[in-house]
Amino acid sequence: MTRPVAVTGLGVVTPAGIGVEEFSTAIHEGAGAIGEITLFDSSGFDCRIGGQLQGFSARKFVPKSYRKAVKVMARDIEIAVAAADLAVKDSGIVTRAAEDQEMNIDPKRLGCKIGAGLICTDLDELGTAVNTAVENGKFSFVKWGKHGIDNLTPLWLLKYLPNMLACHVTIIHGAEGPSNTITCGEASSHLAIGEAARTISQGAADAIIAGGAESKLNPMGLLRQSLLNRLCVDGNESPVDACRPFDSRHSGTALGEGGGMLLLEDIDRAASRGARIYAEVVGFGAACDQGGIDIETPTAGGLDKAVSKAISSAGIEPQQVDMIVAHGTGVPREDSCECQAWKTAMGDALADIPAVAITGSIGSLFAGGGGTQLAIAAKALETQQVPPTRNFASCADGCHLNLADHPRSEKIKYVVSGSFSIGGQSAALVLKKRESY
Repeated sequence: MTRPVAVTGLGVVTPAGIGVEEFSTAIHEGAGAIGEITLFDSSGFDCRIGGQLQGFSARKFVPKSYRKAVKVMARDIEIAVAAADLAVKDSGIVTRAAEDQEMNIDPKRLGCKIGAGLICTDLDELGTAVNTAVENGKFSFVKWGKHGIDNLTPLWLLKYLPNMLACHVTIIHGAEGPSNTITCGEASSHLAIGEAARTISQGAADAIIAGGAESKLNPMGLLRQSLLNRLCVDGNESPVDACRPFDSRHSGTALGEGGGMLLLEDIDRAASRGARIYAEVVGFGAACDQGGIDIETPTAGGLDKAVSKAISSAGIEPQQVDMIVAHGTGVPREDSCECQAWKTAMGDALADIPAVAITGSIGSLFAGGGGTQLAIAAKALETQQVPPTRNFASCADGCHLNLADHPRSEKIKYVVSGSFSIGGQSAALVLKKRESY
């Protein structure tokens, strides 16, 4: 990157905790937040567990004047709105969301880049309308066009468009600067944050809310992942122990819901206002491998290339990396590909670099996962501690990552975090500890 970008705010919404301090503490303590799915009846599925948010609503994270809009937010949108609110408040930047204060940033210089996934329809809402178009036991397109569609609110579609995450966030905070939505599966957050960092580094914005959010905990989300044979089906009796990334006992992933947002800011602006700088974004890389569309033989989306590009753009060598935040789905074939990618990118240095994967604690958050990974990376730079990997006991065959089931105190200057999608995309970022000046 041409110049570093400051991370001045962190906002996370996860089953293990809402707010970066609560979340970070839970991860460092090795907490497990995967349990029985209660959001819907999952009794007909082989896998009935997931990382579920408890009693969550975005209502307390939006201005009072905007609370009616929560009714037209899908759960993914609510998560994004809440995480963005937490990140903005954590940064000390005042946006339009603070109705009793003046904005302290030019709205045209405040942007928003958010990673989003396929938002699943509320089946009760859609099913009720579809049932009104059934004639003689069959769905009638004629009846649907004449009457059935009228049973959906005119704003129904606006709950399920991926760009609505960024839409609501920009409206709430008055962000009129560069905005984008990235839909590249599990790589979406890293890509969004990387693009945001480049935008600021090039001088096109002063600050950007960046990250991702997604919820797969609905019947359609669970069905799709079940058909792809990606889920852990032997953990229903002990959910907290079910998802075991990179462990010799790994047998599949557990779905989750949540997300993370970073407030990225021009480093000179952040320093001049005395902001707390968690970290500097100094490297970014992305790659794609069309072979990744073959679910049975994944390729990690060229993650090795993305990591190598990120490290190179940071101006460092692999042996200078002090910590790795890995993706770690817990699906054996995917863990194997990811481990090989890290080995290719890091070479002999890999064995000596402490690593962590947080999926075992909160489940797979898909588009929201990268934001939480980078929040943990930023907190590690602040605390100088590598958190444990939940449910890790011994490495799976071929895994060369230096994981542990306990926290480790380390001297951490550079952290690299990477992720990949089952569709073939990948991305990685390098964060650096802020030097004292």
